[in-house]
Amino acid sequence: MKIDSVTIYKIIMNLKRPFRTSFGVQKTREIVLTKLQSGDLCGWGESVTDTGPWYSPETNNSVTYIIKKFIGPWLKKEKEIEHPKDFTSIVSKIRGNPMAKACVEDALWDLYGTIKGKSLSELLGGTKNKIPSGISLGIENDFAVLLQKIEYAIEKKYKRVKIKIEPGWDVEIIKQIRDHFPDLGLMVDANAAYSLKDAEIFKKLDKYDLMMIEQPLHYKDIIEHSKLQKMISTPICLDESIKSFDDAKHALEMDATRIINIKPSRVGGITETLEIHRLAEEFKVPLWVGGMLETGIGRAKNVAVASMKNFTLPNDISESERYFTEYIIDPIFKLDNNGELGVPKENGIGVNVIQEKIEKLAISKEKI
Repeated sequence: MKIDSVTIYKIIMNLKRPFRTSFGVQKTREIVLTKLQSGDLCGWGESVTDTGPWYSPETNNSVTYIIKKFIGPWLKKEKEIEHPKDFTSIVSKIRGNPMAKACVEDALWDLYGTIKGKSLSELLGGTKNKIPSGISLGIENDFAVLLQKIEYAIEKKYKRVKIKIEPGWDVEIIKQIRDHFPDLGLMVDANAAYSLKDAEIFKKLDKYDLMMIEQPLHYKDIIEHSKLQKMISTPICLDESIKSFDDAKHALEMDATRIINIKPSRVGGITETLEIHRLAEEFKVPLWVGGMLETGIGRAKNVAVASMKNFTLPNDISESERYFTEYIIDPIFKLDNNGELGVPKENGIGVNVIQEKIEKLAISKEKI
């Protein structure tokens, strides 16, 4: 592959309804997209960053800067890129910035699949034609509204429901949910809102038969999660703490996580995801793909990743119509009657990107 140009788009998309977590409330999504052009062919990538450093230290502006100043020019200087895995060495001088790297590496994988005439799932060794989908529900001011959303999820056949929690919105809420839905596949996500001093809260949650507790403690922590896991029976699932293969290795060796939520963009892209997938197989630890309110571009990548064999738990990949009022891909992702999403089999990410729509939604566009 010879990269002729790198185009960075910043677009804004409206959410169907506000989404609240312990970080705050979102009504719109500002999203960074990259387009890599090679002759007549192109590949697309998406950043999962936000306007501020809420989930990670990276932001939309930092991602744009890193791609514009470093990654884009470096890619264009390469005479030939044989495989997307070569990207790791190209950007090896850049410390951190995994989401900026992933935004471009994803586009390389898409482009490579298009050139080779293979779907991303096939390139990754995917073994599934469909993947199980879970749903993530934010914090609500009205518990009755939350119950309605859970009933909707059950009606749509989502395989499990994830409830966001924060101090003051945890044990009693989960108790009420269990009272209403005793057989529901249920987990909670704290988004690092607690400390080890709150261990009693998690001990109380043990009685509600949760599939897992996701990222209860500090977003950088591994050691205290290991301590907490010894105090409770519910499996801990790390999210923010796993930013690389090394993080995953340390967490698994310390029994700080018994399930891993992999967001490919959080760990620097698909290549690093493949390494963590291999590691998890060695430790016999199940995986699932986490979601970040992606557009169809990021969603298509996530579905392909989730098709790999060790992604055995329901993924945070819902149908396209759940979050956005309009779409930048065709076809969009729809749940089947069994709460599953089909894995695209067309070349690259397997969906058509509607560039005209992206141009319309763009608030900035920079070509390198």
